[in-house]
Amino acid sequence: MEIIIGEKDREILRETAKKQLDYANMESNLQRKKEWYLHNELKGERPMIQLELGTFAHEIIPQRLRCQGEFARMVERTLYENFLNQELFDDDRVTPDYYPMAYDKFFNLFDIPVKVEHTTDEQGGVSVGHHFVSVIKDLGEDYGKLKKSTFGTDMDSTLKKQRVIEEAIGDILPVKIKMDGLYSVPTQMIVHIMSMEDMMFAMYDYPELFKEMMDRIAQDTLEYFRMLEEKRLIMPTTSFEGVGNGTWAFTHELPGWEEYEKRPLTTKDVWGFMDSQETVGISPEMFQEFIFPCYEKIAGQYGLLSYGCCEPVDPIWDNCLSKLTNLRKLSISPWCNEEVMGEKLAGSKVIYHRKPSPNYLGVDRILDEEAFRAHIRKSLLAARGCKMEITQRDVYTIHRNEQKARRYIEIIREEIENNWV
Repeated sequence: MEIIIGEKDREILRETAKKQLDYANMESNLQRKKEWYLHNELKGERPMIQLELGTFAHEIIPQRLRCQGEFARMVERTLYENFLNQELFDDDRVTPDYYPMAYDKFFNLFDIPVKVEHTTDEQGGVSVGHHFVSVIKDLGEDYGKLKKSTFGTDMDSTLKKQRVIEEAIGDILPVKIKMDGLYSVPTQMIVHIMSMEDMMFAMYDYPELFKEMMDRIAQDTLEYFRMLEEKRLIMPTTSFEGVGNGTWAFTHELPGWEEYEKRPLTTKDVWGFMDSQETVGISPEMFQEFIFPCYEKIAGQYGLLSYGCCEPVDPIWDNCLSKLTNLRKLSISPWCNEEVMGEKLAGSKVIYHRKPSPNYLGVDRILDEEAFRAHIRKSLLAARGCKMEITQRDVYTIHRNEQKARRYIEIIREEIENNWV
C-alpha cells in the first residue's frame, strides 16, 4: 500500500477529523473520561458500558467512507472508529482528542509463518469463517520445526505514516504514536500453527516436551519484551490505549508520559492482556500443570493485567488466576458461572468484566427487550459487591439497524439505574 494522501482525500479527512475533535470536546465525553479513571482505579460508582464495534463495522463504516486512496481510506476508517460509538450508541466509549496510531511490531512464534484459509461470503468477500493450516501435527516428530521465535519493529514505516497523516490533519488532531497494552496469548499462537486437537493430544502423548515448549514460549516472550524496553518502545498505557478484550487503560496507578520523558519504562509500568480460550477442553488440573506456569511467568511482567475472553474462568480461579497479584480485570463470559465469580470477586481489587451473550443483539432481527433485560439484570445481581464493567463483544451483525444497537445500550443503562447499588 502506497503511503500517500491525495488533495481531495485530504479535505475529506480534515472534515472528519474536525468531527472527531468536536465529539472529543463534548462535556459528556470529558465526564466519561473521568469516570473511566475512577472505574479502573476501583473508585467508580457504576458499571462502565461498551458495545464493541469492530465485529460489525462492515455494516456501519464502509458506506460512510468517501476517500478514494487506499491509505486515506484506512485513516478515514480509523477516524470513524474513534467517535462512532459516541455518535451512534451513546455507550461509555470515549473519543480521543488526537489521532492515535500504534507502531509496527511483530512476534512470530517459533519463526513459523501462520497460514490461514478463508471462506467467502455470498458477495464473494472474505467472511469470518477461516481455518489455520497446521505446520506441527505430531509434537514429537515435528519438534525440530520449532525454531527461535522472531520479533521486531519497523519504526521507519511507522514514522512515515505519521508524517503523511500529520500533513493532512495534524493541525486539527495531533498524531500520536502509542502502544496498547502488551498482548500475549500463548495458546492462541499454538493453535495457529498446530490444531487444537493435536495440541490436546500432545499434552498426553508428550507431557514433558509440551511443558518445554510452553517454557520456550515464555522465554521468547520475555526476550521480546526486553527488546521493546531496550528500544524505548514501552510507552505509557494510562488513557485511550486499548487493553485487549474491549476495555481501556485509563489509570493514574501507572506512569504516564511525564515519567516516560524522564526514564525508560519497563513492562512493569504498563497494562498487559492474556487469555486462553483454546484450553476449555482440558481439566483445571491440566491447565494448572501444563499451561499456567507459562502464563504466570508472562503475566508477572505487567504492571496491571486484564485476563480472559470467551473462556469460563471459574474452574481455574482458585488454583491459578487468583494467584496473579496484578490482575485488575477478569472476563466473565457467557460460559462463566457469573454467580460464583461474583462471590469470588466481591470486595476485591479485580473488576468483574461481564460479557453478555451476543445473541440478543446479533441473532434476532427484533430486540427481545424483556429477555435481554432479564439477562442483564441477572448479571447485575450476580456482581453486587464487585466493581463491574460490561462489554458487548462478538456481535457480527446488527442487521444494519443502528437504532436497535442504541436501544440495547439504553436498556443496559436502565437496568443499572434500577438494580445497581
